Amino acid sequence: MTDCIFCKIAAGEIPTEKIFEDDNVVAFPDINPVAPVHVIIIPKRHFATTLDMSDEAPELFGSLMKAASDTARKKGIDGSGFRLIFNTNADGGQEIFHVHMHLLGGEPIGRMRER
Repeated sequence: MTDCIFCKIAAGEIPTEKIFEDDNVVAFPDINPVAPVHVIIIPKRHFATTLDMSDEAPELFGSLMKAASDTARKKGIDGSGFRLIFNTNADGGQEIFHVHMHLLGGEPIGRMRER
């Protein structure tokens, strides 16, 4: 998809700090973090929503979870804990229609709401 910002990041057309990358997934810092650690994890292949990915490539959920675990370890929040979030469609809070997972951590979850 040519106008998708996450597709451009995955293709290397928009530079970003890549915290994790393999053949299927890339993880990078969120540009508007709501926690000390706020990472976006995306499949390199474009799927508009989690529903689309579930239908077409459900195995990618495992790749996203592996990336989340590796990223949490790299960021040093694997021991203290973290939250993983998928937003799906407009009422679910999805703003960019390319499947993505938020990894949030670095402080207790309740404090994140105060930002």
